[in-house]
Amino acid sequence: MPKNDQVPRPTKKSEYTICFASVSAQRGWRDLVATIRGPLADSWDFLTRTPTERTPTNYPLKGEELGRITRGGRSYVRWQHKPTAQGDARIWFYIDGQTIFLEQVHTKHPNQTT
Repeated sequence: MPKNDQVPRPTKKSEYTICFASVSAQRGWRDLVATIRGPLADSWDFLTRTPTERTPTNYPLKGEELGRITRGGRSYVRWQHKPTAQGDARIWFYIDGQTIFLEQVHTKHPNQTT
């Protein structure tokens, strides 16, 4: 048995599971882990427990182009989560059932929302 196999964090039945919806989101997440590990761990906890809670750092995006995303013929509300209140990192996600899909993970403020 390999010694370095990480044990994945289990989720409670009431919690959400987090999945990547794109390869670019996976890369962005990896970059954020390298730069803001602590706040990103807090973001993980927030998103698995209360992803639809509206706060100054977690809210649905607005507008026809940014506020919705279509996947597999279904339309979803696109949310934005800021891992830190002052930083530029952004996590764009949508929710399907009890699963959070990380659609885009930006290490700096995305141009689409400027």
